[in-house]
Amino acid sequence: MTKIKVTQPFRDILLHYYTTRNTQYGTRTTQHPRGTITPPPPLPTPPMPQTIPTAEPFFLPGDASKPACLLVHGFTGTPKEMRWMGDYLHAQGHTCLGVRLAGHATRPKDMIRSQWTDWTASVEDGYNILRGALSLSKRGVTDNIFLVGLSMGGVLSLLMSTRVNVKGVVAMSTPFTLPANYPAWGIRLFSFFQTYRKKSKGAPGEGWFDKDAFQGHVSYPLNPIRSAAELQTMFGRMRLVLPKIQVPVLLIHSKDDPYVPPDSMPNIYERLNPSLREMLWVTGSGHVVTRDAARQQVFEAAAAFIQKVESKSN
Repeated sequence: MTKIKVTQPFRDILLHYYTTRNTQYGTRTTQHPRGTITPPPPLPTPPMPQTIPTAEPFFLPGDASKPACLLVHGFTGTPKEMRWMGDYLHAQGHTCLGVRLAGHATRPKDMIRSQWTDWTASVEDGYNILRGALSLSKRGVTDNIFLVGLSMGGVLSLLMSTRVNVKGVVAMSTPFTLPANYPAWGIRLFSFFQTYRKKSKGAPGEGWFDKDAFQGHVSYPLNPIRSAAELQTMFGRMRLVLPKIQVPVLLIHSKDDPYVPPDSMPNIYERLNPSLREMLWVTGSGHVVTRDAARQQVFEAAAAFIQKVESKSN
């Protein structure tokens, strides 16, 4: 048997390889009685989900013969604030999809990177997914869909009703403009000096009537100022299209809403087609009417509106 002779230079190369190895975790060496051994690198830690737990989008398949509902959450909010309403409408037989808007339900800095057109694209994506799901159930493309939005989700629902084919809109707690009506360019300029702003001067949950519901509410704790500039731009687009909306609209607003000025709903209402508009005031609820104390009244009004519009179209 031939014995292989290992020369000194090659021995030095082997020694260097087994004593020092560069990995993605840095240079690792381990001492051993017979020499220096480099163990294999540890397995990488599995990445954590980006979406906040319980704030994920949801899809609830229902009766394909009934209208479907695309539920859109609000500014800094998550699909969770629409889930109870989705559960109620699903119990009535409606297929429901709760979308997650771009930059939401993850980290506030993700929202800062988002533009208002990313939010409209999120709604359009949800619409196309829901439309595709209905087409599989009915074996044909259908546009029997209602847009149901809260706060900024109401703004998006009104705006997108002029861009996609829907049967109607339910817009809740929908602002007409920002409380401080500064121009978008001014808000964007201010964001270079201050990144975030408190949502209100009071304590968290102060405007809620159902304190238990508030404990389970998920949203960003601060308002990204740059995102407020995007929101102000989108308000302008919404106001332009209000007279052009050609589908029935139900507006719902709480008289006890501490965030959105009370004249927002009348301002939107008077710009809509008189034959296609309805307005409902509720009390005993804060801004998030889909989770606060008056939610049952809101759910029932929305379901009755959808049923009425559907019966008229048949």
